[in-house]
Amino acid sequence: MGKHFEVRPIDKALPYGVEIIGLRADDLANREVQARLRQHWARDGLLIFRGLEGERAHVDLSRVFGPLLVHPLHTDPTRKEIFSVRHDPEDPYIVEVDGTPLAAWLPWHSDLIYVDHINHGGILRPLVLPKSQGETGYIDKIATYEALPQRLKTRLEGLEAIYQFDRNPELQKFGRNGAVKVLHETKAAIASRSKTYPRVLHPLVYEQAETGRKVLNISPWFVLGIAGMAEAESDDLLQEITGYATDPRYAYWHRWQLGEMVLWDNWRMLHCAAGCAPDEIRWMERTTIAGDYGLGRLVGAEFVDAKIMNF
Repeated sequence: MGKHFEVRPIDKALPYGVEIIGLRADDLANREVQARLRQHWARDGLLIFRGLEGERAHVDLSRVFGPLLVHPLHTDPTRKEIFSVRHDPEDPYIVEVDGTPLAAWLPWHSDLIYVDHINHGGILRPLVLPKSQGETGYIDKIATYEALPQRLKTRLEGLEAIYQFDRNPELQKFGRNGAVKVLHETKAAIASRSKTYPRVLHPLVYEQAETGRKVLNISPWFVLGIAGMAEAESDDLLQEITGYATDPRYAYWHRWQLGEMVLWDNWRMLHCAAGCAPDEIRWMERTTIAGDYGLGRLVGAEFVDAKIMNF
């Protein structure tokens, strides 16, 4: 037991992720606590907080790790710090994955990979959970880089991937979770399709600043190809590396409980939502933590939509 909180691995078989137990809301202003939490974030990538509850604690905890952003798909101007992620049977977004209808489902991805300044992370907090399913998956891209054969590590150095926003998972080319078909869209999902962003470039490999460890910097959702490479060669290479990036041996599936929060390092973690039954309610709230690893760049004009803004 350390001062202010205890730390436990989420899974001894995985090289990332810890539980933070015993942290109280009034500890969050303590600079020693803040420094320790940031060290764990850099080292472990995924932090699960047990026993912290409420919107104020959610926001205060998030601010330990950086200033907050307005997510570009955010739709509630009265709550800038909180982005509501809710499946409601009255306005459902439903996809069919390998023949099974699912709500609240998302494929493996990194947040905001389709813009040049990628947010550093986010914290999720559940408000209403389905009776079953509804897990969130995480995979560490440091672990998957280390699993690559040396020939791929050598080949990926200096290459950049091209990304562009497209909300429709049916069009995902690489690392698909299964055969996907959109059955019904929410009003918010329909509105999000009208948002237009230019293509951006991100390196396929980079080094984590705090540790020097290399990251397999690929997001299967939103990636289009590899800059300067013929389409057939690019497709073959991306299919191969997304196989490593989404290897289930490196996945952690979080089974949500009320009264907890989960922080992930978006620069090094993929995440996905496994979905739930369409007649269930799954209501999560999240913050978006600012930051820029400084390696993304725009291809073409400025955003058509408003840029993400600090506040």
